[in-house]
Amino acid sequence: MPDFNPSKEYLLQRLAEWEKDERYTKFKIGEYTLHSLFKDKYKLNIDIKEVLIKVCVLNSIYSTNIFDTYTVANHIHSLKIDACLELGSLDIVNKVANVEFPSGKILNLYSFSSKYCSHHFPDKFPIYDSFVEKMLMYYQSQNHFYKFQKKDLKNYKKFYMIIEQFIKFYNITDCSLKQIDIFLWLEGKRLFPL
Repeated sequence: MPDFNPSKEYLLQRLAEWEKDERYTKFKIGEYTLHSLFKDKYKLNIDIKEVLIKVCVLNSIYSTNIFDTYTVANHIHSLKIDACLELGSLDIVNKVANVEFPSGKILNLYSFSSKYCSHHFPDKFPIYDSFVEKMLMYYQSQNHFYKFQKKDLKNYKKFYMIIEQFIKFYNITDCSLKQIDIFLWLEGKRLFPL
């Protein structure tokens, strides 16, 4: 593994390379689609039909393997999340994540939930996924930027605090949460390919 610090220059360099890289065209078009859907077309979560559309498109673009999208959409709709999203209330991510299905089984759709909230307010809700997790653990092992355990990343308030400490430690405060999300995802795919 390379030993490097994610400086602002390196982060911006990697994002510029990503912008030009045709291998990520599908992902970039997907991100544009999600932005249009969540920020322009269906900003709120009042109408169950609009929530279902957002859940289905997000599920498809990110391949989150949610097979009962209606139950997930109904769960999100029932929580009346719009005020919490606007305030940047971090508790809402874990609430959205815990879905009870008709079988009685409760699943924690944590990664999906962070993506759903982030697409409403990308500068309030960083995205959690396995690549982000791997990179945060990697940087912690390299430079000990903040004391945490892997399990802490699954608690959204702690995850957010870890992201904040990552940003402060590496002095990348001028970068948006969305830029940092993409950077960690890119580096995770590069260093820890599936």
